[in-house]
Amino acid sequence: DLFSLSLVVDLIGHRYYTGGPIPTYISVYINAAALCGTVPGQLVFGWLGDKMGRKRIYGVTLLLMVFCSLASGFTFGKSNYKSVVITLCFFRFWLGVSIGGDYPLSATIMSEYANKKTRGAFMSAVFAMQGFGNVVAGLVGMITSQVFRKSSPGNIDVVWRIVLMFGAVPALLTYYWRMKMPETARYTALIAKDANMAAADMSAVLSMHIVPEEDNLGSHDQYGLFSSEFRQRHGLHLLSTTVCWFVLDVTFYSLNLCMKDIFTTVGLLKGHDDEVCKVNTCQVARYHKADNPFQRTIDITAVHMAIAAGCTLPGYFFAVAFIDRIGRVKIQLLGFTMMTVFQLCLAIPYDKWLECNNNKYGFAVMYGFI
Repeated sequence: DLFSLSLVVDLIGHRYYTGGPIPTYISVYINAAALCGTVPGQLVFGWLGDKMGRKRIYGVTLLLMVFCSLASGFTFGKSNYKSVVITLCFFRFWLGVSIGGDYPLSATIMSEYANKKTRGAFMSAVFAMQGFGNVVAGLVGMITSQVFRKSSPGNIDVVWRIVLMFGAVPALLTYYWRMKMPETARYTALIAKDANMAAADMSAVLSMHIVPEEDNLGSHDQYGLFSSEFRQRHGLHLLSTTVCWFVLDVTFYSLNLCMKDIFTTVGLLKGHDDEVCKVNTCQVARYHKADNPFQRTIDITAVHMAIAAGCTLPGYFFAVAFIDRIGRVKIQLLGFTMMTVFQLCLAIPYDKWLECNNNKYGFAVMYGFI
């Protein structure tokens, strides 16, 4: 859901902006709308998960995700680009709110179910699914564009809407199993104070009989997120974790959302119109308006899938396999070090990478290492 729009934004530009590239500020608006929604979504739904239970709120985020994915494809005004962009941004924002809620709740539920020995692997596996979603987004975009490749340009509207609406399918398929999950015993016992229900839920999950121990319910520490006790115990942990997430996401989302533009600049993807890129007296030809817009989308999704499947997924599953052996901090330091080194290798000799379009594949490999 987060990256599918960046794959079809060219089609929206071709459909509503007379065959030319979509204005940069419009592209930024519609790409950023969902990310703007994730921030309040994480905070609000994370808070509600503590107040009303993980399972209940988990279902709410999923239903909102389904509705907003479908609504993104039913944006109003087929001929008025302003109406399309405004309604698309509106529904993408609320889609982001639902995704933002899903992030902390899925992580919380898994952390409260997993045992200590393999908790790292289970948590890593939860986030590794984002890599699969990234691949599926590219696959759906490629297949849909291929189906309509020889059709009239009027079908551009159909293609980009199908790609965005497909995000509702896996969410809807997940809803049944999500509702069959019991509430986590940690919430039921420590927050809802229902030891019998917690024991019954854990008995079902573990396929063994567990006896409730009501005497222990009041013995756990209770303190708020903004309390002085929390700051003393976990303030540094929270600050360190949030800063690491922020730094990672600046890189991760930038490289995914801007991949099309970066690879067009270095010549791995053809550009728009009949513009010519002149770098050190070498000219990189761009494709013309008459060329097939669906073919460009196929090329964009192919590159997106290659990076996601060949580079991102192996990184995820390296963490899944080794996080409980090597340790969380060491793997994180390894990841940040590699990101730093390879980004510097792209940024410092950037003009060399652009020379005569000869180094585009090396650039892509280095990009994948990041």
